[in-house]
Amino acid sequence: MSAEASSSRAAVGVLATYLKPEWPRVLLLAVLLLSSIGLSLYLPQLLATFLDSAQQRGPLAGLIHIALSYIGIAVAVQLLSAGATYVGADVGWAATNRLRRDLAAHLLSLDMSFHKDRTPGELIERVDGDVTALSNFFSQFAVRVFGAALLLLGALVMFFREVWWLGLGVTVFAAFTLFAMNRVRRYGVEPTRLEREASARLFGFIEERLTGMDDVRALGGGAYTVRSFLGVQRNFFWKAYQAWVRRSVVWQLSMLLFSVGYAGVISAAVGLYLGGAITVGTAFLFYQYMSLVEEPIDQLTQQLQDLQKAGASLIRVGELLQLRSALPEGQATLPEGPAALTFDHVSFSYQDDGTQVLQDLNFTIPAGHTVGLLGRTGSGKTTLTRLITRLYDPTSGQLRLGQTPVEQLRLASLRRSVAVVTQDVQLFQATVRENLTFFDHTVPDDRILDALARVGLLSWLERLPDGLGTALAAGSLSAGEAQLLAFARVMLQDPALIILDEPSSRLDPATEAQLTRAMGELLAGRTAIVIAHRLDTVARADDILVLGAGQVLEYGPRTQLARDPRSHYSTLLRASRAQQDEVLA
Repeated sequence: MSAEASSSRAAVGVLATYLKPEWPRVLLLAVLLLSSIGLSLYLPQLLATFLDSAQQRGPLAGLIHIALSYIGIAVAVQLLSAGATYVGADVGWAATNRLRRDLAAHLLSLDMSFHKDRTPGELIERVDGDVTALSNFFSQFAVRVFGAALLLLGALVMFFREVWWLGLGVTVFAAFTLFAMNRVRRYGVEPTRLEREASARLFGFIEERLTGMDDVRALGGGAYTVRSFLGVQRNFFWKAYQAWVRRSVVWQLSMLLFSVGYAGVISAAVGLYLGGAITVGTAFLFYQYMSLVEEPIDQLTQQLQDLQKAGASLIRVGELLQLRSALPEGQATLPEGPAALTFDHVSFSYQDDGTQVLQDLNFTIPAGHTVGLLGRTGSGKTTLTRLITRLYDPTSGQLRLGQTPVEQLRLASLRRSVAVVTQDVQLFQATVRENLTFFDHTVPDDRILDALARVGLLSWLERLPDGLGTALAAGSLSAGEAQLLAFARVMLQDPALIILDEPSSRLDPATEAQLTRAMGELLAGRTAIVIAHRLDTVARADDILVLGAGQVLEYGPRTQLARDPRSHYSTLLRASRAQQDEVLA
């Protein structure tokens, strides 16, 4: 199967999956559309009857009755059309909101090899930009495209009822027009896809530069960043312009063809009238039905541009949903309580060239023990923690939590049982409560208050105007407060294993002392790994693990290693004390 056919099949699958649950409202939409279209086709008949009756000087009461009927039916058509538009929009937004939710969840389930090659801005454009293009299309598709097709079919049938050969001619004309526009439409799909790709690159560029704004300013990279932005923006502009030019050919062709079509129908009507075959009302009826042929084709013409955008977006969304994580989903779950962690001859490489970041790691952390993880930058500390949280799987060897290999665990169970606190804590523009519970409103307030008390933030909370309901503004917390808030989050999660990554690297001594007391509360009764450069951070650890060039240099009880003058940990302690003495001197 070709890549294009596979993408098209994925797009159709996405469309069917997300519209199928809306079938009750789709049925209501069909009723509204059919009623509206049926009445729209009947209106020209009333108008023709009115003209013929007026020409023959029919009774005034009859003319008034026809006129009032026309007005009443025209109002009913407008109301039914408005109802169909509302239901169509409701169906479209409901379907695409579910698609947004599932697409975001799917992207979060993919492994790090996928996310490493894509910026957050690009993924935002996929989840929001592409799906918004779909929502605009979905919300109008049934009303404007499906409804237009029904109206076109009805108008052609009415032509056949009046004069069969004219109906045949208009049918051939409509078929040719739709065929020609469909052929032209295809030329806009690929430029539209390239436009969306350029838009994704633009969003990715903006997100990346905004994230690094402090470094850009400090290092004088503003001029270079602006020049680069203009280049990316220029590329997006030309891709958008080229896509618009290709898409505009559709309606230009429609205008040309209908100029010919109207001329043909009016000429036929005039000839039939002069020949005495039809009345003036019927001649006007032909013109009205031709406008009912033009209207749906014109609607289709306008929607073809949205269809081009939606087609490109639908293919891209379908391709994303077809992606599968390189990490297979397990079925096992972890029991409650602290769990032992075992690295059984684990090696890992980011590249396919065999360059190993971790080499034959073989150790066990007993359940409930705290291990201080030490090593120079590039020694493999961060990679080790990524294997524990299963952002990657080992290249060889096995990693176990308790007695269960991590690849046999359900990812949701693993991520719920392992908590990671980094030195850069993510806070949301939300309330204190929502920041602590990650928007889980089922967590009772007494649990939240207990967690805050255990990390020493209760007095801080009491100073806030609305307590747990206080909104946290960007930059309103110090680094220490943010770390303590992250500790409280972990306590509410109650994981089996905790990883602390440089928790005190940016703190002053007083705040570090408070953080150390909170760490004691946090780590009690749990298995923990504390990554640190400052040895005071791991002064209460049960064991010390020292990494170097991706290998275990030593692993053992902290007190025992500290007494051994030949150990790496003892050497680091002496170097740290010498540095402190030099500073004091």
